[in-house]
Amino acid sequence: MGKDDAILNQFKEDQSSDSHVDTGKRMRVGIIGTGWIADAHIKSYLKMPDVDIVAGADLIPGKAEKFFEKWGVENVKCYKNHKEMLDDSSLKLDAVSVCTYNCQHAEPTIYALNKGVHVLLEKPMCVTTQEAVDIVRAEKASGKVLSIGFQPRFDANMKKIKEIVQSGVLGKVYYIQTGGGRRRGIPTPFGTTFIEKETGGIGALGDIGCYSLDMVLNAVGYPRPLTVSGYKSDFFGVRESYYPKHPEYAKKFGVDDFAAAFVRLEGDIILDFRIAWAMNMDTPGDTIILGTEGGLRIPSTECWNGTVGGPMKIYHEVAGMQVETEIPIIKPKDNAPSLFDMKIRSFLDACKNGTPAPVPSSQIIYNQAIIDGITKSSELGKEIQIEIPQI
Repeated sequence: MGKDDAILNQFKEDQSSDSHVDTGKRMRVGIIGTGWIADAHIKSYLKMPDVDIVAGADLIPGKAEKFFEKWGVENVKCYKNHKEMLDDSSLKLDAVSVCTYNCQHAEPTIYALNKGVHVLLEKPMCVTTQEAVDIVRAEKASGKVLSIGFQPRFDANMKKIKEIVQSGVLGKVYYIQTGGGRRRGIPTPFGTTFIEKETGGIGALGDIGCYSLDMVLNAVGYPRPLTVSGYKSDFFGVRESYYPKHPEYAKKFGVDDFAAAFVRLEGDIILDFRIAWAMNMDTPGDTIILGTEGGLRIPSTECWNGTVGGPMKIYHEVAGMQVETEIPIIKPKDNAPSLFDMKIRSFLDACKNGTPAPVPSSQIIYNQAIIDGITKSSELGKEIQIEIPQI
C-alpha cells in the first residue's frame, strides 16, 4: 500500500453510532417565534420520544395558535411574547428554541437564560458583537446550556473536513478561501422579515455567511479574528425588477445581498471570504484550505445547503511527486436522522446529561464578531480591528 492510499484510508471511516434516549426523563419545551424556521424545530421535536411541547410565543396575535394547530399539537399554552411565557412558572420549562428574526435573537435568549432555561438559538447567533457578548455573559451566569443552530456541523462530510485539517496532513494552515451563494436567492417567499433592516439586521452575511465561516473556522480550531477589511452591497435587493410579483419589496430592502472580506486570524492565518444572496455567477468559488504540506479543495454548491458539492481533494506531494487524493462523499445511512434532527437531539442530550453545548457560544462569538466586523468595516471603508470585550 502506497503513502497516497494510506492517506485516503485514514479518512474513509464514517459513521456515528446510535444513542439510546432515556424517555423516563422528559423535557418540557417551548418555542419562541413561530415563523417558518420554527416548522423545522417542531418537526424534529415531534420525533423525539422524550419531549413535551408545552408552550409557544409570537408577537403576532393568533400566529402561535395557528402554528400548533397546523402541526396537530394540542394542549399548548400560547403567549403574546417571550416574557409572558417565561414568566409563567406553572409551565416548568426545561428548554426553548429561539426562532425569532435576527434582531430579536438576543433579548429572548438572555431572558430565558436568566430564568434558568436551556436555549437552542437559531443562527445567526445575533446581529452585533455586543449582543453576542451579552448572550454569553447571561449563559455563563445561568449555568444552562446554550447551543447555536448550526446543523451542518453534524454532516459527516463537514466532520471529515475538520478531521483532515486536524490530522496534520495539510501541515500548517496559512490561507483559507471560502464562501458561497446563490445566483438568485433573496429569501422572500415568507415575506420581508429577512430583508428589512429592523428585523433581519444583516442579510446574506448572517443567513448563509455564518455557515460558510463556521465550516472553515471549526476545521482550524476557531482562532480569534484580529482584523477585517470588509465590503457589502445591495445591488439586487433594491431593484423592483427583482420582485416581479412584489416590486414594493425593493423599498423595504435594508440589508446586504453580497459581502466579501479579508480577515486576519490568530495563528497567522488569512481568511478570504465572499457570500451572496444574488449575483451574476453560479458560485463565488470552491473553498480551499492551503497548508505547508498540502491543500484541500472543497467543491462549492449551487445554493449553500450545509454540505459539500462533490468529492473533496487533498493536493500534496508523495516521494517528490505532486499528487491528488480524492476523499469520497460520505452518504448517510438508510433511515439516518436529518441534520436538523441531529441538531435537536444533541441539544436535548446536552441539557439532560449536563454535557457541553454541541455548538458552543465560545466559538460562535468569533463567527459573529467577523460578521459584525465586515459590516462596520464596509460602512467605514477601511480595515478595522475586531474588538471582543472581556467576558
